[in-house]
Amino acid sequence: MRILAMSDAHGNFTRIPAILERAGDVDLILVAGDITNFGPDEQALEMMGMFDKPTLAIPGNCDLQSICSILDESKAINLHERLWTMGNVAFIGMGGSNPTPFKTPYEIEEEEIAATLDKLAAEGRQKGDYLVLLSHSPPYCTLDRIEAGNVGCKAVADMLGKVDLIVCGHIHEDKGVMEVAGTTVVNTGMASEASAALIELDEKSGKLDIEMLQV
Repeated sequence: MRILAMSDAHGNFTRIPAILERAGDVDLILVAGDITNFGPDEQALEMMGMFDKPTLAIPGNCDLQSICSILDESKAINLHERLWTMGNVAFIGMGGSNPTPFKTPYEIEEEEIAATLDKLAAEGRQKGDYLVLLSHSPPYCTLDRIEAGNVGCKAVADMLGKVDLIVCGHIHEDKGVMEVAGTTVVNTGMASEASAALIELDEKSGKLDIEMLQV
C-alpha cells in the first residue's frame, strides 16, 4: 500500500500539486489536520477536491470544530474519532490537539483523547492486522519539540506500542521519522511549505519504507 501523508496546509494549497506530482501514483492520501488557518471551513472542500484517490482527513487545532460537518460533505472520509479499513489495514483518527497556551479553536482535554483512542485502538485491532493512527498532535516527547520544550500529546504517546504507525503534524519545527516502542511515528511537516511523507506499507510483512518529501 502506497500512502501520501500531509498536514498543516493552513489554507495555503499552492504547493499541493507539486507534492502530488512528486508522490506519483498512490493508493491512499492522509491529511493530518490544520487544513485551514482558523477557517473558513469551506476551504476543506477546495483541498479535498484536489485529490483523486481515497482520502482520510481529520481537523487540526487551527480548524474550527464546525469543519467536521464540511469534511463529511467532501470527497474525503472524515476520520476524526472514527475507524476505517482498507484491506487488512485499520485506520483510526484523532483530530484537534491537546490544550495549548494559545486557546486555539479545536483543543481537547487529554483525558477525552485517551478515552477515545483506547476505544478506537481496541476496535481497530479487531478489524485489521495493521493499525494506523492519524493524529494531528504528535506523541509527547516524539517529534514534538519546540524551543520551549516538548509539547506533544500524552494520550497519543500512550498509543506507542499499541499501534503500528502514527501519522501526525502540528509541530512544524520537528518533522521527521522516529521509531518508539515498536511504533513508527511520522511528522509530515507543513504542506504549505511543500513538505509531506510517502509511506510504503507491505501489507503482508508490515514492513515500512518512508520517504520524507520536500518539493
